[in-house]
Amino acid sequence: MTDTTVPTETGLARTRLSVRFSARDLVSVAIFAVLMIVVTYVIGMLGILSPVVWLIVIPVSVLVNGIVFLLFVTRVKHAGMVTLLGVVVALFYLLTGNSIFSTIGIIVLAVLAEVVLWAARYRSRWAAIWAYTIFALSFFTPFLPLVFDRENYLRSPSFTRMGEDYVAGADALTTLPVLGVLAGGIAVAGFLGGLFGSAVLRKHFVRAGLA
Repeated sequence: MTDTTVPTETGLARTRLSVRFSARDLVSVAIFAVLMIVVTYVIGMLGILSPVVWLIVIPVSVLVNGIVFLLFVTRVKHAGMVTLLGVVVALFYLLTGNSIFSTIGIIVLAVLAEVVLWAARYRSRWAAIWAYTIFALSFFTPFLPLVFDRENYLRSPSFTRMGEDYVAGADALTTLPVLGVLAGGIAVAGFLGGLFGSAVLRKHFVRAGLA
């Protein structure tokens, strides 16, 4: 496959638009997938305190993961890496108990985020911010069963082991209006997380030719 790398005004190489993964690319995807999962789990563990905290920590996790995602974008060498990141994260959550709704949702959102980056030829900081805003909606996908398969979801081991009071509280709290507010909050947190990640990693973006 021919190399589609071309020089830019800054002297840096543009991201290749060909899909060709090297061992280093695969390692980068694996590392950042693990980082994103670990950050999500560490913050999400606070949710055991109560159903209210369970919902509140989701946008917090989205904000923090903005740094992880934006840093990952600076390591992207060609098309397909963001999609692959989404696939790895989605499959991990599927194996750990997430629903097929969540798995499909994460992959679709990763593809959409990839399209945004691709449209900007992977050279725009704002494209990276909007791409994360889209990808961040994947944090809402685990709640989709509460809309489509609520009863079975609340009877899953991850809930029942919390105790009857916790399940009852979660059931009462997660009404459709509340879920709608949560989805909106996650979208806002995604945008803010993209801005936050961009600000924290500004030097990395300059070095990568994305600023």
